Amino acid sequence: MNAPRATAEDYIQFLIATPKVASATEAARAQPARPNAPAHDAFTRLLHRLEPDPAVLWDEAQSAVRAGGALVLDDSVLDKPFARHMGLVGRCWSGRHRRVVAGIGLVTLLWTDGAALVPCDYRLANPAGDETKNDHFRAMLAVAKGRGLSPQAILFDTWYSGLQNLKAVRSHGWHFLTRVRCNRRVNPDRTGNRAIETCAIAATGTVVHLEGFGLVKAFRIAAGDGGTEHWITDDLDMDGPRREILAGHAWGIEEYHRGLKQHCSVDRCPVRMGRVQAVHIGLAIRAFLRLEWHRLKSGVSWFAAKTAIVRDAVRSYLAAPRYRLPEKATA
Repeated sequence: MNAPRATAEDYIQFLIATPKVASATEAARAQPARPNAPAHDAFTRLLHRLEPDPAVLWDEAQSAVRAGGALVLDDSVLDKPFARHMGLVGRCWSGRHRRVVAGIGLVTLLWTDGAALVPCDYRLANPAGDETKNDHFRAMLAVAKGRGLSPQAILFDTWYSGLQNLKAVRSHGWHFLTRVRCNRRVNPDRTGNRAIETCAIAATGTVVHLEGFGLVKAFRIAAGDGGTEHWITDDLDMDGPRREILAGHAWGIEEYHRGLKQHCSVDRCPVRMGRVQAVHIGLAIRAFLRLEWHRLKSGVSWFAAKTAIVRDAVRSYLAAPRYRLPEKATA
């Protein structure tokens, strides 16, 4: 049997290099002239042949993950505004658009120490399936525990702050830090549960009893929009400066989502089949991992690394421009 002409690494490197179009046809057109260069059919077969397996990501990412740090979990929507019959596309709330849009829900578990942003695991929300984002949350935590990760904290947003998720974090022997809604019920003084916004909560932390869970430390923080945020953690020794540091770590997953979309074409695959979309998304995340690894080694940002590829192509063109007017017209 002949070896496949297109490999996963070929497609990953194409995603890193391409400025906009991410299709099998464009991947074939961009290949350097060489014997047996893969045609678009080879890339199409590749995307159909590979399994959408997040474990492959971990095989590549684990060398960048160290003891400690924090695990951040959040979701993002891969916009598919013109999709009509595309697998995995559903109606999702988009924080970017501030409304419900058509897209693919991507849930990611990211390891960070404040500098590195290493995606360790991910799940795709299937609108036709029974698993919710919270199910994916707990499943990825269980997998992370099985892999021997020992984070200092699990960081997540309000959406994932339900009791079942908080208890899942505790069952693994980890601590969490999360924002909660202003109506979350706590008991600060053994006089009964009431909304956290009505309680005297200090920015440096106040120990309260969270309804249905147990003792937590709550923080009331002034938000940038003039409002307030409420954070809770089951690490009763956490102080204000430590909370602020971890909250900064949590923001790293937003930077990751931006880099994944802007530089790895994660949401630009035009295929309809959901399984092939899942394979493409997995390869795009692995492309981001390579950009991040380069950033950590060289200090060159994702944007600068991507721009350097395009700049080399522009320089090559300028050395021998192909599109000119007739000489008479330019005289």
